[in-house]
Amino acid sequence: MWKIAGQKSRPLSSRIVVPKSGSAAAASSLSSSQIVVPSTTPLSLAAGPQHQQQRQFAHRAINSNKWESGNLPDLETFVGKPLVAQQHGPLDCDISDYEDVVRWPNCKITGLENGLRIATENLPWNSNTVSIGVFIDAGSRYETEENNGSAHFLEHLAFKGTGKRTREQLEMEVEDLGGHLNAYTSREQTVYYAQVLRENTNEAVDILSDILCNSLLDEQAIERERSVILQEMENVYSETKEELIFDHLHENCFQDCALGRTILGPVDNIKRITRKDLLEYINTYYTADNMVVVATGCIPDHDAFVAQVAEKFSGLKPSNQRKPAKDVSYFRGCEYDERWDDMEYVYMALAYETCPWNDADTYPLMFMQQMLGQWDKKFAGGQYSTSGLVRYCYADASRPVAENFMAFNTPYTDMGLFGVYACLHPYDFKFFLEATRREMNRFGYDVTEAQVDDVREKLKTTMLLAMGNTSQVMEMIGREILVHGRRIHPTEAFTRVNDVDVNAIKYAAHRHLIDKDYALAAVGPTHEFPYYTIFRRYHDKCW
Repeated sequence: MWKIAGQKSRPLSSRIVVPKSGSAAAASSLSSSQIVVPSTTPLSLAAGPQHQQQRQFAHRAINSNKWESGNLPDLETFVGKPLVAQQHGPLDCDISDYEDVVRWPNCKITGLENGLRIATENLPWNSNTVSIGVFIDAGSRYETEENNGSAHFLEHLAFKGTGKRTREQLEMEVEDLGGHLNAYTSREQTVYYAQVLRENTNEAVDILSDILCNSLLDEQAIERERSVILQEMENVYSETKEELIFDHLHENCFQDCALGRTILGPVDNIKRITRKDLLEYINTYYTADNMVVVATGCIPDHDAFVAQVAEKFSGLKPSNQRKPAKDVSYFRGCEYDERWDDMEYVYMALAYETCPWNDADTYPLMFMQQMLGQWDKKFAGGQYSTSGLVRYCYADASRPVAENFMAFNTPYTDMGLFGVYACLHPYDFKFFLEATRREMNRFGYDVTEAQVDDVREKLKTTMLLAMGNTSQVMEMIGREILVHGRRIHPTEAFTRVNDVDVNAIKYAAHRHLIDKDYALAAVGPTHEFPYYTIFRRYHDKCW
């Protein structure tokens, strides 16, 4: 297993090796299942039998022509741009099936003097479109109790007029470009992004910089958006219970912590937030050193794009020395139920405390999430699923235990949540909860290689499908730079997925799930709500 760390970190897996220069034994002892990390020695200088196997592996990452093993090509002549200059992660893989992943383009990152980071990833097969995003390291967890909801409020006001464009001009300009302009807020990040044709890249950068650096924050617009946000809050909480349940879950398992604050904010805050509060939030967090500009798609000239961004975002404040430190959050085992007997179903979420993004158990938890799976009674074939929880819930198609459920794995920068969200009949509440906890406990004892291999292929498929979408690639790059400080190359991600085995999953289950406190939130007819002390079996423990 690797620990996701900085450039100086060493691989922890026995499958990941760094050949020592001048050691013939090291090169000859490589097995077919090991991943080779080439050294930075130029290939043209490598000579002798001790480097032959290393040169063969490295050539597959830099030569676009396929070759048979036994016909050693001329390594003095390179075809295409070599990937030896890759900044992080393994450049080569011993498995030929991943040749396209190994040859994935490099992400180029440039830092400006004011602290703004600019990243581009040119996708040669995409010659028409560009996705541009501005990622701000600020969300609801960076707010206080008094200004909770400011980040989401600013997201609404950003498109209501700037010093250069009125609201109507902004909407018409985006419409004329034939592009898409939007934004979203999470607990740790705020993102403004645009999707346009390649010839409109400069215009999209100008619009994004304008709404972030020159937003008017007009008093009349603020008053109009209050009612819009309150209506949005009512619709979200009444129509889709998922957002409501997860807000209750965070509020209770992160009691008195910033991570427990909602994204939309409380109603009282929405009614009293002023322009002064919003300007103070902008001056605190909308600074150059707190942002990352990412562009993916048809970006052939990285330096030209950097010059455009540097010009357009020159008005950003470099930093704020008075920016408060991030609040430390703590997980607390708890239960919360909001009883409404007139509702037809119970909506619930069960969660355990897990690890942050930058932890060795991140990928095993992704495996466990896939093993639990997700399902809806409208889908057929649940009794044949590879997930034990799905088979239990839908063994009888005429009487499923749950209407629908999904497993979730939500890492943050300092901790994470892993669990299950479900909609079910009130009399099935206890049975579903018992089955879910039983299935999670099985991860620590009863996991087979066949299950792990099946999930591994699912994860790889999901990763490959995401890599075909420029917007998803943009989001991955922005999040990884904010969280890890670097772009994780797909080859490295595939290596980490390959490195997860049965023991890694069992270790992660014992570390995070088995005999650990959990948080449970439910809304609906909760008369079958189980007692927390009974489920934790405190009465059976000898303290």
